[in-house]
Amino acid sequence: MTKEIKPIKTKQDYREALEAIESLFDSKPGTEAGNLLEVLSILVEKYENDHFTIDPPDPVEAIKFRMEQMGLERGDVVAAIGSRSRVSEVLSGKRGLTVKMIRNLHKRFGIPAESLIGSR
Repeated sequence: MTKEIKPIKTKQDYREALEAIESLFDSKPGTEAGNLLEVLSILVEKYENDHFTIDPPDPVEAIKFRMEQMGLERGDVVAAIGSRSRVSEVLSGKRGLTVKMIRNLHKRFGIPAESLIGSR
C-alpha cells in the first residue's frame, strides 16, 4: 500500500495525487491508507492554494447572494444599511459600503467581512 509521498510541483504530480486520493477515499482514519489519504489531501490543498487562487466575491454580489439564500427582500436589509434609498444605491453599485454597514451586514446576516470589503 505504501506510495511514494513527494511534494506536488507539476500538473502531472497534481493529477496523480488526485487519482491516489480517489482510490483511497473510503480509507479508515488511522490506518496506513487513511494516513496516506490525509497527507495527500494536505499536499493537494497546498498546491491548489498556490496555483488556483479564488478572488473574494464582489461585495454587492455577496449581499445579493445572502439575500437570495435567506429569502430576503431589499426592505429586510434596511436596518443594516440605512434607508431604502441607501439600500438601492448600494445594491446598484452607486454607493460603496461604509465600515458601519459592513459590520451590520456581517453581524445580522453572517456575511463574511472579507467578502464585504471590496476593491471599490
